[in-house]
Amino acid sequence: MALELKNRVVELLSANPGKRFKARDIAIWIAETYPEAAAAKIRRSVAIQTHDQLLYQLVAEIGANRPVWQKQLPQLRSTEGVRPRLFYWSDKTEAQEVADVESGKEPVLEFATVPEDAVPAAAGETERKVLRRSEHDLYPLLVEFLEAEHGVQGHRIDEKKSSNAYGSGGNKWLFPDVVGMENLSDGLHPEVVTAIRESRDRQVRLWSFEVKLLINRSNARETYFQAVSNSSWANYGYLVAANFEGSETLKELRILYAMHGIGLIRLDEENPIESEILVPAREKPDIEWPMCSRLATENKDFKQFMTKVRHFFQTGDM
Repeated sequence: MALELKNRVVELLSANPGKRFKARDIAIWIAETYPEAAAAKIRRSVAIQTHDQLLYQLVAEIGANRPVWQKQLPQLRSTEGVRPRLFYWSDKTEAQEVADVESGKEPVLEFATVPEDAVPAAAGETERKVLRRSEHDLYPLLVEFLEAEHGVQGHRIDEKKSSNAYGSGGNKWLFPDVVGMENLSDGLHPEVVTAIRESRDRQVRLWSFEVKLLINRSNARETYFQAVSNSSWANYGYLVAANFEGSETLKELRILYAMHGIGLIRLDEENPIESEILVPAREKPDIEWPMCSRLATENKDFKQFMTKVRHFFQTGDM
């Protein structure tokens, strides 16, 4: 009896729609559910002699065949930008997935296994469920990551505090979700800091962030160009997401990066410090102060941010 690997993967995932599985989870299930076929595979192989070697081989085959399978089966989905990759099954379109996540219709994420570094709630726990956060919940997590890992002081920009002087749609894609200020002289000798200030050399780097819950092929281009639009004033611009999904999503975003330079950050909802810059933003040497003026005129939060920037230039204090 042959394992028929693709059919076995589909069998497990389609019976558990939405549930996230590592390739190893799938391999273990196949070996346990089809022991005779698994044993036959070991007998036929010169390289596979043990159960662990069988699992390793199945994991490798699942990973190698994933791109082809996903082209054949659009319901077969996978996460991107995080290792190990997670597989799941969904009969929804990718656009429907984004809409449901943003509207709160999918409040829970189900995982087949508990992370190795997690402490199970009960002995023998093998599965876990995680409540999805709202987009607003992600902002303080991003700020925590920026300050802890990159020395960037983050600030929330609330678009609702804008004057909307240009009428409906006048502020579309104008304001980022989070902005940041980085002190380039932080940690330097006081004499060097003073010299930098007196020389009028650059003392600060400004960052801009557009935050999303989920990015897949259905919204990758739109969200990227939203970040391009509302980050044009900053030295660094980033598109941030808690989840990147779809086999071609990061490939598409990297193509756009080559043209526009907006970087990518994967935000870890459970441990923000473990978030990761997937693609570093391309630095713009100059801040676009006229655009900063437009943003400060339109939005109270951005005005307060510019006040902090001015205070830093005047005093050197963040």
